[in-house]
Amino acid sequence: MTDTAKQIEGRTGPWEMVLGLEVHAQVASNAKLFSGAAVGFGAGPNQQVSLVDAAMPGMLPVINKHCVEQAVKTGLGLKAQINLKSIFDRKNYFFPDLPQGYQISQFKDPVVGEGEVIVERDDGSTFAVRIERLHLEQDAGKSLHDQDPNFTYVDLNRAGTALMEIVSRPDMRSPEDAAAYVKKLRTILVYLGTCDGDMEKGNLRADVNVSVCRPGAYEKFRETGSFSHLGTRCEIKNVNSYRFIQQAIEYEARRQIEILEDGGKIDQETRLFDPTKGETRSMRSKEDAHEYRYFPDPDLLPLEIDPAWVKAIEASLPELPDAKKARLQSQYGLSAYDAGVLITEQARADYYEAAAKGRDAKLVANWVTNELAAKLTAGGLDIEDSPLKPDAIAELVALIEEGVISSKIAKDVFERMWAGEGRPREIVEKAGLQQVSDTGALEKIIDDLIAANAGQAAAVKEKPQAIGWFVGQVMKATGGKANPGTVNQLLKAKLGL
Repeated sequence: MTDTAKQIEGRTGPWEMVLGLEVHAQVASNAKLFSGAAVGFGAGPNQQVSLVDAAMPGMLPVINKHCVEQAVKTGLGLKAQINLKSIFDRKNYFFPDLPQGYQISQFKDPVVGEGEVIVERDDGSTFAVRIERLHLEQDAGKSLHDQDPNFTYVDLNRAGTALMEIVSRPDMRSPEDAAAYVKKLRTILVYLGTCDGDMEKGNLRADVNVSVCRPGAYEKFRETGSFSHLGTRCEIKNVNSYRFIQQAIEYEARRQIEILEDGGKIDQETRLFDPTKGETRSMRSKEDAHEYRYFPDPDLLPLEIDPAWVKAIEASLPELPDAKKARLQSQYGLSAYDAGVLITEQARADYYEAAAKGRDAKLVANWVTNELAAKLTAGGLDIEDSPLKPDAIAELVALIEEGVISSKIAKDVFERMWAGEGRPREIVEKAGLQQVSDTGALEKIIDDLIAANAGQAAAVKEKPQAIGWFVGQVMKATGGKANPGTVNQLLKAKLGL
């Protein structure tokens, strides 16, 4: 497990970045956190608003048990401490689109405590991100500024929607690590079924805390636990794509470095990322906890969780990404890379296992992660919507294993399958694509070829790699249908190799 800090060269020497993330994940639930109003994307403005969400006088919040269960399940998936007693607080500052004027959240006593996520980089190395806490809170509504030149409208459909805020320690040292962490977190949440992970709809978004320091300062922070060794951080709110997370970090780190090298100081503030300009801009000064005036919500009793309930939730957990990856490697003999690609989406891993039963597991992995993945991406399709089901890929691989078609012909068959021409065997039979393995027919082609190219045939003995030319000519003569293994064996025998 390695810690790789990305260094940025400034005018006065090298700098390093220190990154911590607060990921807001919308809880997968049919109702809001403190009301029975529906939750869903695409409803008309203010069509999913209860009297509680609208903060009508006398309306009191009632906790949604399912949302608590989802938070506990997520905590267990993050190998985190489940706090059997937690408290809901009121977080006071002006929310123009939250009618009650405060947010119900958790502060000192969250439902989930410390945990850890192991993240793998593209090069196979790993790093650990410590989870500080996970707490439940309600989302705000949405202010609409583009409906009228003179007025701002408010849509309260999201007001009161349950969010899990997952707060990390400042354990990431590069934009790539931050994006990889969010990817891993999203994968875990989707496997657990506690969040759908849809970043385009805002169901998963990140607040990114960025600070810069000189080399060696971070190590002192890890030794002492004192934030005085690190630079002042700025928080970039609501970043909703892996690419934007990286771009926002790159820009913000360089912005801070330029200010410090010019002799200025960094103001602790909240900023927004403008993806069209690729830059961050100031939103407001960053409040500290005391400025939010947290206090326990008098309308909600402390949340007390039965240990037996936690055990039951733990027993119901699905196989999680790390465990699935290890099993795919051991059960199917896949490389760490192939298994890692397959488990990034649970549906892809399930599709693979359905196709790999009784087949060449590596060959199936190649078809699922290469040709099929490319077609799905080009068509904007998820693997659940693939027109080719797992048994079709299994049948195609079976034809290759049986020697009926070559890998090259299989690509042609795959294209025809995608175009809806039928099942693999049916396509091969109708189009006459069977591989030529008849040694008698191949020997005749090879004998004629050697006789017509006696000089090259003699030269192959001095330069054996030149046999490739003869293989190519045989394949050409058979329209690519010759069995390559059989061709190589016959040529070696005929040419005395």
